[in-house]
Amino acid sequence: MDQFLIKGSSRIAGEVTISGAKNAALPLLAAMILAKTPSTLHNVPLLQDVRTLIKLIAGMGIVIKKDQSTVICDTKTIDNFYAPYDLVKTMRASILVLGPLLARFGEAEVSLPGGCAIGSRPVDQHLKAFEAMGAIIKVENGYVKAQAPKGGRLIGCDYSFDMVTVGGTENVIMAAALAKGTTRLENCAREPEVVDLANMLVAMGAKISGIGTANMTIEGVDELYGCEYSVVADRIETGSYLAGALMTQGDVLTKSTSPLLLRPVLKKFEAMGATISSGDDWIRAQINKRPQPVDIRTQPHPGFPTDMQAQLMAICCLADGTSTIIENIFENRFMHVPELKRLGANIKVDGHTAIVKGVEKFTAAPVMATDLRASMSLVMAAAAAEGESLIDRIYHIDRGYEDVENKLRALGVHIERINPKK
Repeated sequence: MDQFLIKGSSRIAGEVTISGAKNAALPLLAAMILAKTPSTLHNVPLLQDVRTLIKLIAGMGIVIKKDQSTVICDTKTIDNFYAPYDLVKTMRASILVLGPLLARFGEAEVSLPGGCAIGSRPVDQHLKAFEAMGAIIKVENGYVKAQAPKGGRLIGCDYSFDMVTVGGTENVIMAAALAKGTTRLENCAREPEVVDLANMLVAMGAKISGIGTANMTIEGVDELYGCEYSVVADRIETGSYLAGALMTQGDVLTKSTSPLLLRPVLKKFEAMGATISSGDDWIRAQINKRPQPVDIRTQPHPGFPTDMQAQLMAICCLADGTSTIIENIFENRFMHVPELKRLGANIKVDGHTAIVKGVEKFTAAPVMATDLRASMSLVMAAAAAEGESLIDRIYHIDRGYEDVENKLRALGVHIERINPKK
């Protein structure tokens, strides 16, 4: 199993080009199943989760090919509507093929998903909405077996999500795009990745209003057609590299991204003492002193994103004062705390609240990545620490950060990927 060896005391500075967003690319890939004609998707990041979903889609008999950052998909050869456990178990986003398969072909059999162990992310919100659209849903032997109502087509409905769910919103708007009649959804997720999906569906011929709001209306159409589309920039990758500047009194310029995607995070960076400058497609963070403490509370978009909580906590560990971090999205998303403490952090956790008292420096230690975003917080912390740190279970970071070693090296981080078994 690969590990990262990082020599610390780095000052993270330089330029880095941001990749397409993993959390946007995955639903966009799933949406290609809806199209009768070939689709082309650009700016697709080369990540393990992307490879997995492409393999899953190809397993249905669909012709799907990736060339550099472009994916081309042609569904005319599809011969089954099955997503097996051995692929779905590795990531939760696999459930996103359920809506497109059910809407276009009237049936689907998809394994219940796996992924990061950061807390409960139930798919009941997806299934309840499909049932409201007339689908017959059975969960048997770890698989969701879905059938469209008589006539083979979902029926538009009025539905309000019990909780804000990104995956649920994405799955349902894909299904509703081909449903008979009009679907009115309330309490929808508003994340930029949801907006990106809705915009691609519109480019495919869908009729959607209220994009970017909590209430969306989808007027079902008979058919959707392939389009050419580009994945939105990864706001979490952007924020992660900018966080490295704040942790090491550095200067990072992120390119091919947008400040509009990251407003709540940039406001916190400014509150911590960083100078933030930006243009239409770039953001720069500079700081030449210890960061100031801040308090954050994770919330659905447009609040502070849970996917940036670990990175911000790592900055707070080095802040000149005490910060309070409240995690409202996932119940197990403080698993990185023991690992940061191994590096010398002073953190106390009480339920969903973490109190972080800043220390002057991190000290190198062996640590273990616990989930995707936590892995990046540990990499940045190790880069700031005195001495050499070994980070285990880095397969997590490969799921969400494209070309991470080369990007970090370009920013001055001394990082080496090693495999002790080789």
